[in-house]
Amino acid sequence: MPVYSEKVMEHFMNPRNVGEIEDADGIGEVGNPVCGDMMTFYIKVDDDHLSDVKFKTFGCGAAIAVSSIVSEMAKGKTLEKAKKITPALVAEELEGLPKNKYHCSNLGAQALNKAIDDYLKKQGKEVKSKRGRKIKRSDDPKSKEGKCFCPYCEEELVISALPYCQPCGVTLRYCSRCQIAVVREAEVCPQCGGKLEGK
Repeated sequence: MPVYSEKVMEHFMNPRNVGEIEDADGIGEVGNPVCGDMMTFYIKVDDDHLSDVKFKTFGCGAAIAVSSIVSEMAKGKTLEKAKKITPALVAEELEGLPKNKYHCSNLGAQALNKAIDDYLKKQGKEVKSKRGRKIKRSDDPKSKEGKCFCPYCEEELVISALPYCQPCGVTLRYCSRCQIAVVREAEVCPQCGGKLEGK
């Protein structure tokens, strides 16, 4: 059984900002095909700041704690600063997560980012796509004996053809030209520079 920090347990037992914003300016939803966790974030934006952040989460205690802490970390921040909330920052804020629950911090950061992107699209503003983060390959000097590693949790990908990392659950996609794995939101392959087709 995973060992959780006191802060994780506090946010699980007393989650902050639970609920739905009916007239939300942006909504972001993500899910994990491995564990079945689902997170939906709702945001209100005033003068380029997140004036309100709420969430609904279906999942384990870690998923609920992550949603709660992400909502607190984002509330009051500018859109630009809120977009910089990373899975690593979320895990650090919760004083650590067990390795098999790290994917929850990915989901929280992804759902918040999707809500912000949804708002920006509704405002007719350009949404900057994230460049892909490649998995280490056999021709990469940092790779270990030709094995593939997730760019998020750095765990080895046992079945690299799957559209997600098995250890952390982050969603990936693959470049059809050079076959490297990149984040789902990427539009251009960081290795060959080719435009990524499909979703």
